[in-house]
Formats: sequence, structure tokens, C-alpha cells
Amino acid sequence: MLLLPQAAQMDLSGVLAHYAEHGWAKLGRVVSDAGLTSLRERAVELMLGRVAWPGMFFQMDSATGRHEDAPLGLGWQGPSLSYRKLEKLELDPKFSEWIRNPLHERIARARIDGPVVLYRCILFNKAAEGGSDIPWHQDGGKLWGLSQDPELQVWTALDDAPLDGGCLEVVDGSHAWGLATALGGVVPENRVLEREAEARALALPVAAGESVLVHNMLWHRSKRTQTGARRLGLSVCYMSGATRCLRKKRTPRVFVPVF
Repeated sequence: MLLLPQAAQMDLSGVLAHYAEHGWAKLGRVVSDAGLTSLRERAVELMLGRVAWPGMFFQMDSATGRHEDAPLGLGWQGPSLSYRKLEKLELDPKFSEWIRNPLHERIARARIDGPVVLYRCILFNKAAEGGSDIPWHQDGGKLWGLSQDPELQVWTALDDAPLDGGCLEVVDGSHAWGLATALGGVVPENRVLEREAEARALALPVAAGESVLVHNMLWHRSKRTQTGARRLGLSVCYMSGATRCLRKKRTPRVFVPVF
């Protein structure tokens, strides 16, 4: 079992109240030892091509450590442990099981009315060499091409993410500010300065197996790891089944029902 048995029935009242006020909330340890081993092993198998699913998305990391220098549109580049991210993990049975675990269902149903679908399940990898600095950003806006912005992500550490090891950093309560720009994504430097984000940055170090709820509008970032150890983080974004894909250049996406 991927989920710790006691995690399925944990009291969520305090967690959800903190999330509503602050835009983030720690769930604590929720992944079992066996679950960590299973998901880590599968992540490596996917990066090395030992397991493959047609349609999965791969992006190599930047050679400079700068997020903006990461190559685009190359996809699978052969066996490597330096992929920056893997997306469409719902195609893999092990990650699909994690997406649909009963704790996530309780959280999603507490925040989302009606049927719940998956926007994305994505693995973020900071390789032992350090990975990339990810700037302040929001996960929504026109960039996402949706009829309404999602408001729920569950970020789970598959490896330790200490203060100097690529942990999440947030600007507490920034989800209440709405989008910094209509486009969404990276927050412009002038807005970062306006909101004094550097002074307000709050680090959220976690140990392997711990999860954090992250509101899509919350300003968040992560730095390179300086520990010499890899940092894998798994992010699952849930949203209302009423959400439509608005993209015009390609066939609109159909989102996978989960709950």
C-alpha cells in the first residue's frame, strides 16, 4: 500500500482551515516506507526507459541551473537521471494509484464540488548535481488554458527536501492576491519587489513521505539542492469536472476523471 494506513482517516479540519487562510498546509508523513520505495523505483525506471508509456512528457534540466534555460520540446532524450520533469504520470499504474488514494479523495471532495478530474500529475526532479532554481510563480492564468483556475495541488516529497535541499518556499497568504498577471506562471520582478516577496519568503522543509497542500494561486518557488543528493517531488493537481480546456491551436484536452 502506498498510503500509510492511518493517513487515510486523519483529521483534516485543522489542515483545511490552515490551507484556506494561508494557501498551504502540511499534511505530515502520509506515504508508507513501501510506497516510497515503489514510487522512487518507478521514477528511476521511467527516467532510464526501463518502463515506458506512450504519450508521457519528459523535459531535460537546464545545464546552467537557470529555469529559463531548460530545453523545450525535445521529449525523451534517452536514459538519464537529469530529467527536470516527467508529466502525464497518470498513465503509469503506480502513480495512478497514488493519484486516487483515499486521503486525496477526502481532501479534493472537501474543496471541490461535484466530480473531480486531474489536471496533471508531474514529477519534479532536482538531480544530485543541483537541478534548477525555479522562480516565484503561480500555477494558473491564461497560460494554463482553462475555463477556471484550479485551486488544489498536493505536493509530496519522495526524497528529503531540507532547507538547502530544494524545499518549497512560499509567500504566506499570497493566494488571496489573485493572479499577478493575466497570463500566470512566473511572477514578474516588479511584482516580486512590490510585494517584498524575498523578505516574506517562508521555507517549507519536509522529509521523504511528507505532503504539502499548495493553492494554485500561492506564490511558490524552489532553489537548487546543495546537499549532493537528489530531490524528487510529486505534484498532483485536482480540479472541478466542469473545467473546460480553452486551447484553440490543438484539440482541446479531455481531463481524466478521478473522483
